[in-house]
Amino acid sequence: MAEDKSDNAGGNRDQSSSDEAALSARLGSLDHRLSEIRDTRKIKTDQPGTESGDRAARASAMALGFRLSSELVAGVAVGAGIGWGFDWLLSTSPFGFIVFLLLGFVAGVVNVVRYAGVASGKR
Repeated sequence: MAEDKSDNAGGNRDQSSSDEAALSARLGSLDHRLSEIRDTRKIKTDQPGTESGDRAARASAMALGFRLSSELVAGVAVGAGIGWGFDWLLSTSPFGFIVFLLLGFVAGVVNVVRYAGVASGKR
């Protein structure tokens, strides 16, 4: 009876060592395939001019957003400055500031709409 247990334990050791060998082989194969994939991705990103489309699209959209927001802010600031100047020269405070601030806002919105291409330049 003792011999049966020792034979059975020896069979389990052989099976577990063969399972470990198979597992190690699979792990090595997986590691090799992953390193190949990493190398191909590194080669693609190292080449100049091959920036990912998603990153380029985000950068372009961000640049457009900054351009449009600066157009609007510049229109309001210039209108406010001109209005403040008229109020200072003519002592009509605050009417010149309010009128030119609104005109600057309208000019900024028109510039944004024109640049964004919503309104056509032809009438």
